[in-house]
Amino acid sequence: MEQSDQNELFRFLGAGLPDDIARRKAWGDLDGAIRLIDRALDGQLPEALRGCMLAEREIMRRIPEDYPFTRAEAISEVRRRIPDFSEDEFDERVDAGKIDWRYLNGEMRFFNRFFSSMCKAEPPFAARAGVEMHGVESVTHEAGEGRLDRVARLMRENGGVANRIRIRAAVRVRDECFRPGMFVRAHLPIPAACEQQSGIRIEKLFPENGRVAPEDAAQRTVCWEETMAENHAFTVEYSYLHTARYHDLSSVRADPVQPSFDTEEIAPHVVFTPFLRSLAAELTRGTDDPLEKARRFYDYITLRMRYRFMPSYFILEDIAQSCARSLTGDCGVFALLFLTLCRCAGIPAQWQSGLTAEPDFIGAHDWVRFYVAPYGWLFADPSYGTAAVRAQNEARRRFYFGNLDAYRMVANRAFQAPFTVPKRFWRMDPYDNQLGEMETEERGLRGGEFERSKEVLLCEEL
Repeated sequence: MEQSDQNELFRFLGAGLPDDIARRKAWGDLDGAIRLIDRALDGQLPEALRGCMLAEREIMRRIPEDYPFTRAEAISEVRRRIPDFSEDEFDERVDAGKIDWRYLNGEMRFFNRFFSSMCKAEPPFAARAGVEMHGVESVTHEAGEGRLDRVARLMRENGGVANRIRIRAAVRVRDECFRPGMFVRAHLPIPAACEQQSGIRIEKLFPENGRVAPEDAAQRTVCWEETMAENHAFTVEYSYLHTARYHDLSSVRADPVQPSFDTEEIAPHVVFTPFLRSLAAELTRGTDDPLEKARRFYDYITLRMRYRFMPSYFILEDIAQSCARSLTGDCGVFALLFLTLCRCAGIPAQWQSGLTAEPDFIGAHDWVRFYVAPYGWLFADPSYGTAAVRAQNEARRRFYFGNLDAYRMVANRAFQAPFTVPKRFWRMDPYDNQLGEMETEERGLRGGEFERSKEVLLCEEL
């Protein structure tokens, strides 16, 4: 199945499942739901319903991987770090939506990363568990000033900050999944040419015959194809200059009339549902200023919503609307809601993603750029905004509306875009690519079947 076929199937998710299949899925009778889907696929179905069923069948096959814990097992996971953690505490957090769960065969099963999610979202809980946070959650003091706050100050003072960054990344089939003579197609994300990035160089490739996508690829990768006699890693080292320019949003008034590019829907997750249309109208009531509208969307997400790790995006449906209903999400979920609300209000918005790349931290990350005349393209990082709220740092929260820091690697400039060298089978992440993808001659590999690694080799401020 080529990538274009996969994208079409996911766009049909909005068709919805027949009631009997939907009820089985909701109760967690996934085998029963798949059996009814297979039965229905043998008959005549409208194109949209057939596409929805094919995508839903694969989604349901993957759900159990993300929800492995029974209640007792989940409580035991916490007690390994916090021995006095009580059942009442656990249940209260479930009721408060801080612990994600789904029904599997009528039993509540809990998200595999629920504990690390609580540590990420609640610094006091992390401290109680003895867990040290990294990245945007950590405080790195430089002359009494946090790293991100220092960069924001320098950008305001000097108009921008630039970093020369070098990264090594790799993917490798897990030994237990490898067999001699197997064909492997491997993809790793690499820097794409964009407003922030220049001087991109591929420093090393192993094997050296990797196919490097054009710099303007919507989701840029290097791809290897090999019939492997022995297992080994596929590795790329690259360097680039990342420049973050400061945008002073108080300088001029925005033009009420905005261009119409990048304002379309992208099913299944960027869809102008009645609820999201109503929410966008409610949040923007009383203003015709597109910059103020975008600011209100950003404020709504950063001030009202709670960060939580999410399961595989493969199994998520209607991401933007689900975020607006639950008031929870991670960087990509928040970014998709902000992007959708902007487009719904006629404000051009684009997806960007790749990595956060600091001198002592690297991690996958998503954010948005949006267009407001006469400023041009601006940036919003709602996830860093919610982290600033947790840190009680209002100045930092405001900074990440309109601006980004210089610790980024942009590999993806569009959501739900294909690779230059197409995949034949289901992707691990059908919408984005931050850590890499692998497939054999038979199927796409899932997250637990191959290893990913990444390392910042150089992050030098210029």
